[in-house]
Amino acid sequence: MFSYRHAFHAGSHADILKHLVMIHLVEYLQEKPGALTIVDTHAGAGIYSLVDGFATISKEADQGIDRLAKFAETNSVSPGIAKYLDCIRAENAADDISIYPGSPFILARLLRTQDRLKLFELHPKEIDILRHNISELKQSKQIDIYAEDSFARLKGLMPPPSRRGLVLIDPSYEDKQDYRYLETAMEEALHRFATGCYAIWYPCLSRRESAALPDHMKKIAAAHKRSWLQVELRVENAPKERRLQASGMFIINPPHTLKPLLREALPVLVKLLGQFPGAHQRLELSAGG
Repeated sequence: MFSYRHAFHAGSHADILKHLVMIHLVEYLQEKPGALTIVDTHAGAGIYSLVDGFATISKEADQGIDRLAKFAETNSVSPGIAKYLDCIRAENAADDISIYPGSPFILARLLRTQDRLKLFELHPKEIDILRHNISELKQSKQIDIYAEDSFARLKGLMPPPSRRGLVLIDPSYEDKQDYRYLETAMEEALHRFATGCYAIWYPCLSRRESAALPDHMKKIAAAHKRSWLQVELRVENAPKERRLQASGMFIINPPHTLKPLLREALPVLVKLLGQFPGAHQRLELSAGG
Protein backbone atom coordinates (compact mmCIF):
# COMPACT_ATOMS: atom_id res chain seq x y z
CA MET A 1 0.00 0.00 0.00
CA PHE A 2 3.05 2.28 0.31
CA SER A 3 4.35 1.87 -3.24
CA TYR A 4 2.50 4.93 -4.55
CA ARG A 5 4.42 8.23 -4.64
CA HIS A 6 2.55 11.17 -6.08
CA ALA A 7 5.78 12.87 -7.19
CA PHE A 8 5.69 10.61 -10.27
CA HIS A 9 2.41 12.25 -11.33
CA ALA A 10 2.82 15.86 -10.15
CA GLY A 11 1.58 18.36 -12.71
CA SER A 12 -0.21 15.76 -14.81
CA HIS A 13 -3.56 16.19 -16.54
CA ALA A 14 -5.20 14.55 -13.53
CA ASP A 15 -3.66 17.12 -11.17
CA ILE A 16 -4.84 19.94 -13.40
CA LEU A 17 -8.44 18.76 -13.36
CA LYS A 18 -8.42 18.04 -9.62
CA HIS A 19 -6.84 21.32 -8.60
CA LEU A 20 -8.89 23.44 -11.01
CA VAL A 21 -12.06 22.11 -9.37
CA MET A 22 -10.65 22.23 -5.84
CA ILE A 23 -9.58 25.88 -6.05
CA HIS A 24 -13.01 26.96 -7.24
CA LEU A 25 -14.75 25.05 -4.47
CA VAL A 26 -12.61 26.78 -1.84
CA GLU A 27 -13.15 30.22 -3.32
CA TYR A 28 -16.90 29.70 -3.49
CA LEU A 29 -17.13 28.50 0.10
CA GLN A 30 -15.01 31.44 1.24
CA GLU A 31 -17.54 33.94 -0.11
CA LYS A 32 -19.19 33.70 3.32
CA PRO A 33 -17.16 34.99 6.28
CA GLY A 34 -17.69 31.96 8.53
CA ALA A 35 -14.76 29.66 9.25
CA LEU A 36 -14.16 26.87 6.73
CA THR A 37 -12.66 23.48 7.63
CA ILE A 38 -10.91 21.68 4.77
CA VAL A 39 -9.87 18.02 4.90
CA ASP A 40 -7.40 16.43 2.47
CA THR A 41 -7.58 12.67 2.99
CA HIS A 42 -4.43 11.68 1.08
CA ALA A 43 -2.01 14.60 1.27
CA GLY A 44 1.25 13.18 -0.06
CA ALA A 45 4.42 15.26 0.39
CA GLY A 46 2.64 18.56 -0.24
CA ILE A 47 4.92 20.03 -2.91
CA TYR A 48 7.10 18.53 -5.66
CA SER A 49 10.10 19.32 -7.82
CA LEU A 50 9.55 18.89 -11.55
CA VAL A 51 13.25 19.14 -12.45
CA ASP A 52 14.66 16.30 -10.37
CA GLY A 53 13.57 13.14 -8.58
CA PHE A 54 10.52 11.05 -9.49
CA ALA A 55 8.89 13.66 -11.75
CA THR A 56 11.77 13.48 -14.21
CA ILE A 57 11.21 9.74 -14.63
CA SER A 58 7.55 9.90 -15.60
CA LYS A 59 7.69 13.34 -17.29
CA GLU A 60 3.90 13.59 -16.90
CA ALA A 61 4.18 17.33 -16.25
CA ASP A 62 5.58 17.79 -19.77
CA GLN A 63 2.19 16.86 -21.20
CA GLY A 64 0.29 18.58 -18.39
CA ILE A 65 1.14 21.78 -16.55
CA ASP A 66 3.99 22.68 -18.95
CA ARG A 67 1.69 22.63 -21.96
CA LEU A 68 -1.01 24.62 -20.24
CA ALA A 69 1.36 27.23 -18.79
CA LYS A 70 3.13 27.82 -22.11
CA PHE A 71 -0.18 28.23 -23.91
CA ALA A 72 -1.35 30.77 -21.33
CA GLU A 73 1.78 32.87 -21.85
CA THR A 74 0.55 34.00 -25.28
CA ASN A 75 -3.19 33.24 -25.18
CA SER A 76 -6.11 34.29 -23.01
CA VAL A 77 -7.61 31.55 -20.84
CA SER A 78 -10.79 31.21 -18.82
CA PRO A 79 -10.95 32.71 -15.31
CA GLY A 80 -10.88 29.23 -13.76
CA ILE A 81 -7.71 28.23 -15.60
CA ALA A 82 -6.13 31.63 -14.89
CA LYS A 83 -6.73 31.28 -11.16
CA TYR A 84 -5.34 27.75 -11.19
CA LEU A 85 -2.18 28.91 -12.97
CA ASP A 86 -1.79 31.78 -10.50
CA CYS A 87 -1.75 29.23 -7.66
CA ILE A 88 0.92 27.16 -9.40
CA ARG A 89 3.09 30.12 -10.37
CA ALA A 90 2.96 31.44 -6.80
CA GLU A 91 5.36 28.65 -5.80
CA ASN A 92 7.80 29.40 -8.61
CA ALA A 93 10.25 32.29 -8.57
CA ALA A 94 10.93 32.27 -12.31
CA ASP A 95 8.65 32.09 -15.33
CA ASP A 96 9.43 28.40 -15.80
CA ILE A 97 7.45 26.05 -13.59
CA SER A 98 9.97 23.86 -11.77
CA ILE A 99 7.90 23.33 -8.62
CA TYR A 100 4.40 21.89 -8.50
CA PRO A 101 2.34 22.44 -5.34
CA GLY A 102 0.14 19.54 -4.37
CA SER A 103 -3.29 19.95 -2.81
CA PRO A 104 -1.90 20.68 0.71
CA PHE A 105 0.15 23.65 -0.45
CA ILE A 106 -2.55 25.07 -2.70
CA LEU A 107 -5.11 24.75 0.09
CA ALA A 108 -2.72 26.23 2.68
CA ARG A 109 -2.11 29.31 0.53
CA LEU A 110 -5.87 29.82 0.15
CA LEU A 111 -6.61 29.73 3.90
CA ARG A 112 -8.04 32.81 5.56
CA THR A 113 -7.14 33.47 9.19
CA GLN A 114 -10.38 31.83 10.40
CA ASP A 115 -9.98 28.64 8.31
CA ARG A 116 -8.46 25.26 9.25
CA LEU A 117 -6.82 22.58 7.12
CA LYS A 118 -6.55 18.93 8.17
CA LEU A 119 -4.11 16.72 6.25
CA PHE A 120 -3.90 12.92 6.37
CA GLU A 121 -1.03 10.80 5.10
CA LEU A 122 -0.04 7.21 5.97
CA HIS A 123 3.08 6.75 3.83
CA PRO A 124 5.99 6.67 6.34
CA LYS A 125 8.33 8.69 4.11
CA GLU A 126 5.75 11.09 2.70
CA ILE A 127 4.41 12.06 6.14
CA ASP A 128 7.86 13.19 7.29
CA ILE A 129 8.38 15.24 4.13
CA LEU A 130 4.89 16.69 4.46
CA ARG A 131 5.48 17.77 8.05
CA HIS A 132 8.74 19.47 7.09
CA ASN A 133 7.23 21.22 4.07
CA ILE A 134 4.17 22.47 5.96
CA SER A 135 6.33 23.74 8.83
CA GLU A 136 7.88 26.22 6.39
CA LEU A 137 4.54 27.91 5.70
CA LYS A 138 3.24 30.93 7.60
CA GLN A 139 -0.14 29.14 7.71
CA SER A 140 1.36 26.14 9.53
CA LYS A 141 -0.42 26.90 12.81
CA GLN A 142 -3.76 26.56 11.02
CA ILE A 143 -2.88 23.10 9.73
CA ASP A 144 -3.19 19.75 11.50
CA ILE A 145 -1.33 16.72 10.14
CA TYR A 146 -2.39 13.17 10.97
CA ALA A 147 -0.49 9.95 10.31
CA GLU A 148 -3.79 8.08 10.41
CA ASP A 149 -6.27 6.29 8.18
CA SER A 150 -8.41 9.14 6.87
CA PHE A 151 -11.25 6.86 5.81
CA ALA A 152 -11.64 5.62 9.39
CA ARG A 153 -11.16 9.06 10.91
CA LEU A 154 -13.37 11.14 8.59
CA LYS A 155 -16.65 10.38 10.35
CA GLY A 156 -15.30 11.71 13.63
CA LEU A 157 -14.40 15.04 12.04
CA MET A 158 -17.91 15.64 10.76
CA PRO A 159 -19.51 18.06 11.17
CA PRO A 160 -16.76 20.67 11.66
CA PRO A 161 -17.35 23.23 14.45
CA SER A 162 -18.48 25.92 12.01
CA ARG A 163 -20.65 23.43 10.09
CA ARG A 164 -18.95 24.60 6.90
CA GLY A 165 -16.56 22.16 5.30
CA LEU A 166 -14.86 20.86 2.18
CA VAL A 167 -13.50 17.31 2.01
CA LEU A 168 -11.06 16.34 -0.76
CA ILE A 169 -10.84 12.57 -1.13
CA ASP A 170 -8.09 11.44 -3.49
CA PRO A 171 -6.56 8.04 -2.70
CA SER A 172 -4.30 6.34 -5.21
CA TYR A 173 -6.75 3.40 -5.51
CA GLU A 174 -3.78 1.05 -5.93
CA ASP A 175 -5.39 -0.95 -3.14
CA LYS A 176 -8.74 -2.19 -4.49
CA GLN A 177 -10.15 -1.91 -0.99
CA ASP A 178 -9.98 1.89 -1.34
CA TYR A 179 -13.17 1.78 -3.39
CA ARG A 180 -15.05 0.04 -0.61
CA TYR A 181 -13.50 2.23 2.08
CA LEU A 182 -14.55 5.31 0.11
CA GLU A 183 -18.17 4.22 -0.10
CA THR A 184 -18.32 3.48 3.63
CA ALA A 185 -16.65 6.78 4.52
CA MET A 186 -19.04 8.74 2.32
CA GLU A 187 -22.12 7.06 3.79
CA GLU A 188 -20.93 7.84 7.30
CA ALA A 189 -19.82 11.40 6.53
CA LEU A 190 -23.08 12.32 4.78
CA HIS A 191 -25.08 10.84 7.64
CA ARG A 192 -23.31 13.20 10.04
CA PHE A 193 -22.76 16.20 7.75
CA ALA A 194 -25.10 16.11 4.76
CA THR A 195 -24.53 19.75 3.75
CA GLY A 196 -20.74 19.50 3.43
CA CYS A 197 -19.03 19.74 0.05
CA TYR A 198 -17.25 16.50 -0.90
CA ALA A 199 -14.81 16.37 -3.83
CA ILE A 200 -13.83 12.84 -4.86
CA TRP A 201 -11.04 12.30 -7.38
CA TYR A 202 -10.87 8.98 -9.21
CA PRO A 203 -8.90 7.37 -12.06
CA CYS A 204 -10.78 6.18 -15.13
CA LEU A 205 -9.56 2.62 -15.49
CA SER A 206 -10.83 -0.61 -17.03
CA ARG A 207 -10.90 -2.13 -13.55
CA ARG A 208 -14.46 -3.05 -12.55
CA GLU A 209 -14.33 -1.12 -9.29
CA SER A 210 -13.17 2.03 -11.04
CA ALA A 211 -15.85 1.91 -13.72
CA ALA A 212 -18.56 1.42 -11.08
CA LEU A 213 -17.42 4.21 -8.74
CA PRO A 214 -19.39 7.12 -10.27
CA ASP A 215 -22.67 5.18 -10.25
CA HIS A 216 -22.08 4.13 -6.65
CA MET A 217 -21.48 7.76 -5.68
CA LYS A 218 -24.67 8.81 -7.47
CA LYS A 219 -26.66 6.25 -5.50
CA ILE A 220 -25.15 7.41 -2.21
CA ALA A 221 -25.87 11.06 -3.05
CA ALA A 222 -29.45 10.22 -4.05
CA ALA A 223 -30.01 8.26 -0.85
CA HIS A 224 -29.09 11.37 1.13
CA LYS A 225 -31.02 13.67 -1.24
CA ARG A 226 -27.86 15.51 -2.27
CA SER A 227 -27.01 17.11 -5.61
CA TRP A 228 -23.88 16.05 -7.50
CA LEU A 229 -21.63 16.92 -10.45
CA GLN A 230 -19.39 14.53 -12.35
CA VAL A 231 -16.58 15.62 -14.67
CA GLU A 232 -14.08 13.49 -16.57
CA LEU A 233 -11.14 14.30 -18.83
CA ARG A 234 -9.60 11.73 -21.18
CA VAL A 235 -6.36 12.76 -22.86
CA GLU A 236 -5.14 9.42 -24.22
CA ASN A 237 -6.41 6.00 -25.26
CA ALA A 238 -3.59 3.48 -25.22
CA PRO A 239 -4.87 0.29 -23.54
CA LYS A 240 -1.44 -1.37 -23.46
CA GLU A 241 0.16 1.54 -21.59
CA ARG A 242 0.02 1.54 -17.78
CA ARG A 243 0.10 5.33 -17.32
CA LEU A 244 -3.09 7.12 -16.29
CA GLN A 245 -4.95 8.33 -19.36
CA ALA A 246 -8.17 9.73 -17.88
CA SER A 247 -9.52 10.84 -14.54
CA GLY A 248 -12.61 12.35 -13.01
CA MET A 249 -14.01 14.36 -10.13
CA PHE A 250 -17.30 13.61 -8.42
CA ILE A 251 -18.63 16.50 -6.34
CA ILE A 252 -21.43 16.11 -3.81
CA ASN A 253 -23.20 19.40 -3.03
CA PRO A 254 -21.45 21.31 -5.84
CA PRO A 255 -21.86 25.10 -6.06
CA HIS A 256 -24.00 26.36 -8.93
CA THR A 257 -20.94 28.22 -10.26
CA LEU A 258 -18.90 25.06 -10.92
CA LYS A 259 -20.79 23.93 -14.02
CA PRO A 260 -20.25 27.16 -16.03
CA LEU A 261 -16.60 27.31 -14.94
CA LEU A 262 -15.98 23.80 -16.24
CA ARG A 263 -17.94 24.35 -19.43
CA GLU A 264 -15.56 27.19 -20.24
CA ALA A 265 -12.36 25.45 -19.15
CA LEU A 266 -12.81 21.88 -20.39
CA PRO A 267 -12.62 22.50 -24.15
CA VAL A 268 -9.26 24.21 -23.65
CA LEU A 269 -7.97 21.33 -21.54
CA VAL A 270 -9.08 18.78 -24.13
CA LYS A 271 -7.38 20.71 -26.93
CA LEU A 272 -4.11 21.32 -25.09
CA LEU A 273 -3.70 18.14 -23.07
CA GLY A 274 -5.23 15.64 -25.49
CA GLN A 275 -2.73 13.22 -27.00
CA PHE A 276 -5.01 11.49 -29.50
CA PRO A 277 -7.81 12.65 -31.85
CA GLY A 278 -10.52 11.22 -29.60
CA ALA A 279 -9.54 13.19 -26.48
CA HIS A 280 -12.73 14.33 -24.78
CA GLN A 281 -14.44 15.52 -21.64
CA ARG A 282 -17.65 14.60 -19.89
CA LEU A 283 -19.76 16.83 -17.66
CA GLU A 284 -22.91 15.57 -15.97
CA LEU A 285 -25.11 16.95 -13.19
CA SER A 286 -27.88 15.53 -11.09
CA ALA A 287 -31.43 16.42 -12.10
CA GLY A 288 -32.08 20.07 -11.43
CA GLY A 289 -28.38 20.85 -11.26
